[in-house]
Amino acid sequence: MEPQEDCFFDCEENLQEHGKRLHDGAVSQLGAGEGTVKNSRNGAPPSCGDSDSSGLSELKRNFEELSVDRLEGEASESTVAPEDGSHGHSGHESVTEEEKDDWTDTEPELKEELAPEFDDEHLKEIEKDLTEEEKESRRKESVALKEKGNSQFKEGEHVEAEESYTAALHICPVSCSKERSILFSNRAAARSHQDKKEEAIKDCSKAIELNPDYVRALLRRAELYEKTDKLDEALEDYKSVLEKDPSLPVAREACMRLPQQIQERNERLKEEMMSKLKDLGNMVLRPFGLSTSNFQVNQDSGSGSYSINFVQNPGTNRR
Repeated sequence: MEPQEDCFFDCEENLQEHGKRLHDGAVSQLGAGEGTVKNSRNGAPPSCGDSDSSGLSELKRNFEELSVDRLEGEASESTVAPEDGSHGHSGHESVTEEEKDDWTDTEPELKEELAPEFDDEHLKEIEKDLTEEEKESRRKESVALKEKGNSQFKEGEHVEAEESYTAALHICPVSCSKERSILFSNRAAARSHQDKKEEAIKDCSKAIELNPDYVRALLRRAELYEKTDKLDEALEDYKSVLEKDPSLPVAREACMRLPQQIQERNERLKEEMMSKLKDLGNMVLRPFGLSTSNFQVNQDSGSGSYSINFVQNPGTNRR
């Protein structure tokens, strides 16, 4: 009677052949030319009960060592820093040097926008080292540039006049407040003719800051405020002009004219605001079959307060 076939034989044979293939591949990758497993029975796979199965045990041991080596190698590769000195990717992209340059390049531009054109404190520090003769020389040079700008302004060369006034401001000593206020006011006139109204207003404000009694700068700023629809500010400046010089008819006429214009403007703005609010109210009430016409607003003549009444059929009530 033939012995029954061992049910584990096929599994053990497959395991031996599969392990041998993995082991041979690992040996070739690691550069080792030795360590191949020899079969004890001329290549025939041993049975489960065979005592010469040491080759299979050695194969399993080598296979386990190979797996551990591979895991350690992968772990070490994941922690090794790149050769370029970076720390690899940690889920966020690193900032390149070019991007850093872009950030730093914008900083000087921002500082230039925020920095004032003439820093009086800085100019004072510079002028500390100047003698009185040098300051007087700079003042005379600025006066010459101012006269040049005046001539250019009269000829209609407003751009060139602005440049001359600016050059004069750069060299005029800070201690010469009156001369600098005139330069700012003159440059405001040149800028106004170039439709640079906002810059001209700033120059007038600087001139008034240096010389609060400078009526011409006040009058010029009032006119610029009026041209830019800043009627309240214009009226305040015209009043200041009249306080300092009541003989100016332009300021007196403006003080009589502007209050009515301001009132009309306010009424117009109120009507526009009420119209927008009405449109908004109709949009909200429309899903309920209502409109702002269903609500009447009445003002009490005595107290000035308002009351709101609901009207079911506003069209019927009008009849």
